[in-house]
Amino acid sequence: MVNLATDSDGTNHSGKVVRVVRRRNNRLRARLQALGTESAKRLLKKRRRKESRYARDVNHRISKALVGVAKGTRRGIKLEDLSGIRDRVTVTKAQRSDLRSWAFRQLRTFVSYKAALAGVPVRPVDPRNTSRECSRCGHTDKRNRRTRDEFRCLRCGHAGPADHNAAINIGRRAAVNRPNAA
Repeated sequence: MVNLATDSDGTNHSGKVVRVVRRRNNRLRARLQALGTESAKRLLKKRRRKESRYARDVNHRISKALVGVAKGTRRGIKLEDLSGIRDRVTVTKAQRSDLRSWAFRQLRTFVSYKAALAGVPVRPVDPRNTSRECSRCGHTDKRNRRTRDEFRCLRCGHAGPADHNAAINIGRRAAVNRPNAA
């Protein structure tokens, strides 16, 4: 999970800092668990709460930015319905920790309630093939997504950042239009 969120305008909300903090905390947690003392256990509990607050803060900032852009441009928000993703995807052992600690449901909840307060419509979208489909010609092929970051259509040659291409496809799948205010 390199980018926690990407909008159809091409703005990325990176997860790099969150991943660095989590890995640092994992190393510290391993050292403290090896000690096994009472003070180490107290520190473990304190660190867990701190990491949780940090991730919640990042999700709040991302959701606020997404809702702010949608409200300012009078557009709706479409989110991939990622329920059950942990059971559907296969990842390497190194990526397992990142997938398990990714708080996508919390981010979705934050976006939903902030959008409701701002009067911005939110629609779930089926995530199937959003990152494999060309946003220009609609051609869907597994080979269109050569790497995690790169998208290149085999039919029309359209190329660009894979997350941005997927965000455009998600935006098209659920037509959400705000009613015109009189």
